[in-house]
Amino acid sequence: MTAYPPAHRLDLVEELHGHRVADPYRWLEDPDSPETAAWRAAQEELVQAHLASLPGRDRLRTRLTGLLSAGAAGTPAWRAGRAFWTRRQPGQEHGVLHWRDGSGEARPLLDPTALDPSGATTLDAWAPSKEGRLLAYQLSSGGDEESALQVLDVETGAAVDGPIDRCRYSPVAWVPGGDAFYYVRRLPPEQVPAGEEQFHRRVWRHRVGSDPAEDELVWGEGLDPTNYYGCSVSRDGRWLVVTASAGTAPRDDVWVWELEAGSPSAAGPVEVQVGVDARCSAWVGRDGRLWLLTDRDAPRGRLCVADPQDPTAWRTLVPEDPEAVLEDVELLADGGLVLLRSRHAVSEVTVLRDGAETPVPLPGLGTVSGLSGHPEGGDEVWLGWTDTTTPPRALRYDARTGEVDVWDDAPGTVDLPTVSARMVEFPSKDGTTVRALVVSAAGSSTCGPDRPRPTVLYGYGGFGVSLTPAWTTSALAWVEAGGVWVVANLRGGSEEGEQWHRDGMRGAKQNVFDDFAACAAHLVAEGWTTREQLGIYGGSNGGLLVGAALTQDPEAYAAVVCSAPLLDMLRYEQFGLGRTWNDEYGTAADPEEFGWLLSYSPYHRVEQGARYPAVLFTVFDGDSRVDPLHARKLCAALQAATSSDRPVLLRDERGVGHGARSVSRTVGLSVDVLGFLAAHTGLAL
Repeated sequence: MTAYPPAHRLDLVEELHGHRVADPYRWLEDPDSPETAAWRAAQEELVQAHLASLPGRDRLRTRLTGLLSAGAAGTPAWRAGRAFWTRRQPGQEHGVLHWRDGSGEARPLLDPTALDPSGATTLDAWAPSKEGRLLAYQLSSGGDEESALQVLDVETGAAVDGPIDRCRYSPVAWVPGGDAFYYVRRLPPEQVPAGEEQFHRRVWRHRVGSDPAEDELVWGEGLDPTNYYGCSVSRDGRWLVVTASAGTAPRDDVWVWELEAGSPSAAGPVEVQVGVDARCSAWVGRDGRLWLLTDRDAPRGRLCVADPQDPTAWRTLVPEDPEAVLEDVELLADGGLVLLRSRHAVSEVTVLRDGAETPVPLPGLGTVSGLSGHPEGGDEVWLGWTDTTTPPRALRYDARTGEVDVWDDAPGTVDLPTVSARMVEFPSKDGTTVRALVVSAAGSSTCGPDRPRPTVLYGYGGFGVSLTPAWTTSALAWVEAGGVWVVANLRGGSEEGEQWHRDGMRGAKQNVFDDFAACAAHLVAEGWTTREQLGIYGGSNGGLLVGAALTQDPEAYAAVVCSAPLLDMLRYEQFGLGRTWNDEYGTAADPEEFGWLLSYSPYHRVEQGARYPAVLFTVFDGDSRVDPLHARKLCAALQAATSSDRPVLLRDERGVGHGARSVSRTVGLSVDVLGFLAAHTGLAL
């Protein structure tokens, strides 16, 4: 048995909605206390000794570095004949934002590593002005995602404006001419209640070069403090559209303003949709109509249009498909519509003309990340593309010929393993059909496994996030070494539309865990793997998923990697961005919803003497979304409770956060994760 660092148990029991709830490791919520600091240091010493002892690490590091040297190419955004897109070359730590005039030579515009050679600075977002003359961009450092907004001159690269702080997750909507833009910024900390510094966003109008303190407040006063806002300005500058959603709730309020000289008219906003339980993405197109991509009365999505002066009279242009989810649309010069749908997690693109749809040829079964066209209209549309063996690239569809070609490819050359990807189906506990993508060596049977192999089952199942076929270097390295990699499309995502999401949220959250358990059982029953060879892996909401899996059925898995997880579901709202997620999970303040949370909260389901699998928690001290305290508390609880000889370990990484990271940091984390899973499922790296 592993000798774990001592962690004393508090005799802390609270009476909550008629339940006596113990919280013996609440002291680990404070990262700065001397006791917690000593415990963290001892845990880090323990995990590093274990990880360093695992075989194959050097080979794995070399292989992952080689696969990541393929690089990536993003989809271009076009402004007045100028293209802007990201590209990562072999050896670069981050993608570099490039631009070019028409078909001219690509020129680098913004390189995060040049700004910060340590690699700790990330480019969070960017938005060129309508004329392509200026670029607004957002940077953060150390993984905190606290974006600072700045503006530069595209031709010269010279700084024009900023930095403007408190712009986390801010859209930027330029007005024509580029002298102003609309954006989202939080109120300063001294103007909000303590503990609510991450909330209280507002929409502002900013004149380029002016003091942000003088910005015009446009919208948000008196509304829900957890609201996230979106905004867009029509190409002609006549209309401003603003959307609001309370936290991550799957519903949007939408308003439209008529602008006068670039500012909202005194007449105020007109409601498009307010208080309706539905998502709605809205914008005014170059044809002057209000376009609405919505799941209102259509869980798989429909496309509507309206008059922005009378925006409540919607007319459906593209009705709901009974099996495919409508994700994006682009308008061609001749009035045709390019439609992006996802059918059972696989992308398809069609062109709609005169009531008939024509398929656009795609390279295979993969994922189109979005559509991009010329704002002024044209016959070309660009598509982001990836699949299991294709790094991110940009494709170009020419509506005049119906052909698709590669506009920009991932620049590196790598020797890829030969793999097979297939979709499998199985019933969940309640009979619902669930699907999963199985990636294995191409030499195995096209209809099933050749023999049980060490397998990683990955899942997420929340917030309407779809897991679709994609270039994943960890999966390729695992399969090349002889394993199987499986991605489950669980309820809680949106692979089958918004109802699929809602069937896995709030009081129905257990469906997600049941789907995951059914996938694991299917893989064992069909001979893909055995319980002794099965590892599970998830991060963020997926960390909650695998935390629930390991505490609900400890002996179903050999190994677990639980990354940046939510695990104490009775207190999650009190930390990080937790308060913005209570529409997804429920709130512990409500007696009924408290019952939902308590029923599956991993921290509260730990059983003394249970034989827990090998568990590796990975957390990041710059994480401002999910507080690492969740992993600390469950780690201590499992270490004290387990009766197995499999280790329970905590990897606590400094200087990174929940989201983007440099290539070298990605490789380091992947080596530790895959090495741990391999050692405890029997895969020889």
